[in-house]
Amino acid sequence: MRLFESSGLQRDEQKKRVLTVSQLTQFIKGRLEAEFSDLWIEGEASNLRIPTSGHVYFTLKDEASQIKAVVFRSSARFLKFRPKDGQHLLCRAHVMVYEPKGEYQLIIDYLEPKGLGALQQAFEQLKERLAREGLFEESRKRPLPILPKKIGIITSPTGAVIRDMLQILNRRYANLGILINPVPVQGSGAAKEIARALEELNLRGDLDVIILARGGGSLEDLWPFNEEIVARAIYHSRVPVISAVGHETDYTIADFVADLRAPTPSAAAELVIGRKTEMISHLQSWAIRLQQAFLGLLERWRAQQREMLRGLLDPRRSIEGHFRRLDELDHRIRRAWAQTFNQVLMRWEVFDRRLLFVSPLEQYRRQRLELNQRGMRLSQWMEMQVQLHRKLLEKWTGKLDALSPLAVLSRGYSIAHRLPNRTLIRDADEMKRGDLFRLTLHRGALVSRVEEVRIPREDQNPAAEQTEEGHERSLEDQGPQRR
Repeated sequence: MRLFESSGLQRDEQKKRVLTVSQLTQFIKGRLEAEFSDLWIEGEASNLRIPTSGHVYFTLKDEASQIKAVVFRSSARFLKFRPKDGQHLLCRAHVMVYEPKGEYQLIIDYLEPKGLGALQQAFEQLKERLAREGLFEESRKRPLPILPKKIGIITSPTGAVIRDMLQILNRRYANLGILINPVPVQGSGAAKEIARALEELNLRGDLDVIILARGGGSLEDLWPFNEEIVARAIYHSRVPVISAVGHETDYTIADFVADLRAPTPSAAAELVIGRKTEMISHLQSWAIRLQQAFLGLLERWRAQQREMLRGLLDPRRSIEGHFRRLDELDHRIRRAWAQTFNQVLMRWEVFDRRLLFVSPLEQYRRQRLELNQRGMRLSQWMEMQVQLHRKLLEKWTGKLDALSPLAVLSRGYSIAHRLPNRTLIRDADEMKRGDLFRLTLHRGALVSRVEEVRIPREDQNPAAEQTEEGHERSLEDQGPQRR
């Protein structure tokens, strides 16, 4: 595009063509969106976020470059897996220019993990989540009855599967009761029909076992048996369930939840009546080939449709920019609200702490705590005083015991009382010959009669006095015997 057009040889005579930013952006938008209206691109996802609007925003990058991408909710709800950061993705998209910021980005209509299909990714994610919830635990799986009286079969009413099963069951046990609940086993809505059939058979109360059967097919064909609604219906079934879906190498979520997995529907017919070994017939692959041919034809039709729609203006693209603008405004409002709320919460906590400090209840609690502490210290002081006075009492008690008359008596002394009035005798001249007196000893007492009264002289030595006292005691001891 030429921004300047010359009308002559002189530079100052050149006529300038000035574009506004909006005009340039609109020109770039028209060229880019028309040139890259349908393309496949691969790269690594980063900065992935999914706001409440349901749109998926992320950056698609490689070693040298990166580009912003978005999957709008109308397309995201058809994804079979949940994209993650660091995942290598294969995307079908078109380029859109966001005019308010002059940015371009990818609007993705379909994406799948590079090297691993979307259905396989969804299968692994659902399997991991249900395993954490305990739906695959072996401890909850019930044994099959040895010989059931009546069985229920959930499968397609047409095809070789039901014919083979009926032929085997009639040949093995002709009197076996069989109840068939016909359902679609592939396509949109098949999973809900299978779950409904399981609930209906559980309500009957006369079935011993239920067989969930389907012939072989691709992962897309078997996908209804990988739906969460079917897995939970099998888990809540009160009747034991046999999963016989696909070939022996095919595994579905229903196989892990069921009480028993049969490699084929024919093997399930053999297992349900207790027969162990028999030749397992190989299932035909015509359904798989037909499905593959149909998918190829459908993809060619889609390619033709994309070619036809390439030149048409899609009204959705005119509002895709508004979706992004709304998400940005919503993010800003939420962030501002969160900041305001946090500030108000911090102020409230400060006021609450201040109010708590001046609260009468808090002051009462502090004063009560201080009173308890003082009471404890007073109790300890009183106990120390009691211990101190107890020790002093013991000390003075010891001294009193040492001065007690009984203690003196224990050292060999005695107390004399005149009989019969029991007056204390302190001097020998208070007694005369023939008077009775009582001697109180450390142990017991003696009653004696005075034979002789001796009054010591003042110049008599203590030794002589002690001899006379000893002689007097001897006479006192002999007094009762003489009497």
